[in-house]
Amino acid sequence: MNSLQPSSPARLRVLFICIGNSCRSPMADSIALRDVADLFETPSAGLSALGVVQTLTLQTLKGNGYPIESLYSKPILDDAWDAADLVINMSGYPRERAFRHAIADLRKVEDWDVDDPYGSDPDVYQRTFEDIRSKIEALAARIRAGQPS
Repeated sequence: MNSLQPSSPARLRVLFICIGNSCRSPMADSIALRDVADLFETPSAGLSALGVVQTLTLQTLKGNGYPIESLYSKPILDDAWDAADLVINMSGYPRERAFRHAIADLRKVEDWDVDDPYGSDPDVYQRTFEDIRSKIEALAARIRAGQPS
């Protein structure tokens, strides 16, 4: 696995990915932007981008004091994939299936088991938010300690 060290002296480039870039990965993007911007540069994307960030995603983030202004749903672009030091896969699909286009570059993928709140009530969105925030805190602690993924 990778050593979780930036490819440059700048921040680690972390690409958060879920299915539609509508719930989980925008949450992760916003959380990282506010809580660990000193460590991460964080785009997000979707395997099949829906083109819209869900209203409950935005309400959950805003209600917890996180930024929503720069969030929009987008697909995985080759330049974002190539630039990423670490790809966080929250799609629920195994990395070999989710990223067939980059099968030779799966070492930089870390799988996170995060429930998809899409179509659920606000409480589910809040639990998903808290789960993602906890995982980002743990990732940041590993990076600060220089531990491998």
